[in-house]
Amino acid sequence: MSLVPGVPQQLAGGVRRLVAPNPGMMTGPGTNTYLLGDKAIAVIDPGPRIQSHLEAIRQVAGAAIRWILVTHTHPDHSPAARELAAETGAQLLGQPAPEGRHQDGTFKPGRVLHDGDVLQTDEFRLTALHTPGHASNHLCFLHDEHRLLFTGDHIINGSTVVIDPPDGNMRHYIDSLKRLLTVDLVSIAPGHGHLLTEPYKVIEWIIDHRLQRESRVVKALQEHSGLTSMALVPHAYADVDPDRYAWAERSLLAHLQKLADEGRATVSDGRWKLL
Repeated sequence: MSLVPGVPQQLAGGVRRLVAPNPGMMTGPGTNTYLLGDKAIAVIDPGPRIQSHLEAIRQVAGAAIRWILVTHTHPDHSPAARELAAETGAQLLGQPAPEGRHQDGTFKPGRVLHDGDVLQTDEFRLTALHTPGHASNHLCFLHDEHRLLFTGDHIINGSTVVIDPPDGNMRHYIDSLKRLLTVDLVSIAPGHGHLLTEPYKVIEWIIDHRLQRESRVVKALQEHSGLTSMALVPHAYADVDPDRYAWAERSLLAHLQKLADEGRATVSDGRWKLL
């Protein structure tokens, strides 16, 4: 199935996907909005505040929108939540935005969700899993009947996500991925891209990829000690297009901070060395 903005697709009983019209380098085909239920609707990640997408959500819902859940408060996932809630009277669920850049401070949940909290309706049951790493307030939502995990930007299809310090944390990210290996899953509904039907294979690949990158970072530090994070990028990310070095530097910094947290590296005046 192709991902076409504004065209709803049925993924499972009571689960539909609607892609927002915000394609780009960081968003792929666009942000995936999910609608759950048939008689009373829950919306997961209504996306950016684009009127055509808000109208599509209301039209596709076909019933009262009662709940709006947000995986995290990056600007391609949550800004539409406030307006949609004001128009429908739906309850907002998620975690407030942390301080820092690239955060949607307009998202004010009426119900703050913590790890293990449940949204129980007459049609489905969702369990919140706190998965920090990409964002400190990131939540995944597990559909208990379908064993379908809505992962926001914790896991996406077709790419790996940027871990952008200080709110992004590589150690927390890898730990959160490892935790998902213990959850009973059938498939993953990512925030961007197609449904993933081999969840454990995907999760293990991401963990392995991150640890391989960490090995490259360690090798770069061994061979080029005392450089800044930006100066290290060409050595640790030689496989990345130079046009993306600015974003690569953010994930590199996350790797460096993980090494520092583990007592394996140190920084002085912005210059990094192995311990």
